[in-house]
Amino acid sequence: MGMFTSFDINSSGLTAQRYRMDIISENVANANTTRTGDGTPYVRKVVTFKEKDKQTPFSRVLNKSMDKYTGEGVKIGGVYKDTQTEMNMVYDPSHPDADENGYVTYPNVNIITEMTNLIDASRAYEANATAFNASKSMAMKGLSIGQ
Repeated sequence: MGMFTSFDINSSGLTAQRYRMDIISENVANANTTRTGDGTPYVRKVVTFKEKDKQTPFSRVLNKSMDKYTGEGVKIGGVYKDTQTEMNMVYDPSHPDADENGYVTYPNVNIITEMTNLIDASRAYEANATAFNASKSMAMKGLSIGQ
């Protein structure tokens, strides 16, 4: 592992968690959006991560034969709409988006769940920042030894 590989791994984690916080913020901002551009209520979005693999075909074969770790950080696997959680039906016949029975379909965004996920993402971001600073400190110590 090269000296700057830890920087790459930590910065990929920082970027991924920041993107996750952006999506969570979008969910919270649209918690009461009953009509989007296509006329349907907003649907909660979820971010998935997967391992980043930066290796060339030769190094992949070499590392596989040596049974070494091949990951080089994390990347966004995708942003998906949460179709598992049911939409919230609220009785409000005066609402412009109410159906014929007087029910309004609100997004499947639960503020408590989103805030919990936001805390989790911010703690993961902090952990990556701490690891980045530790790697930087070790690199600086190594450089100062050579003086």
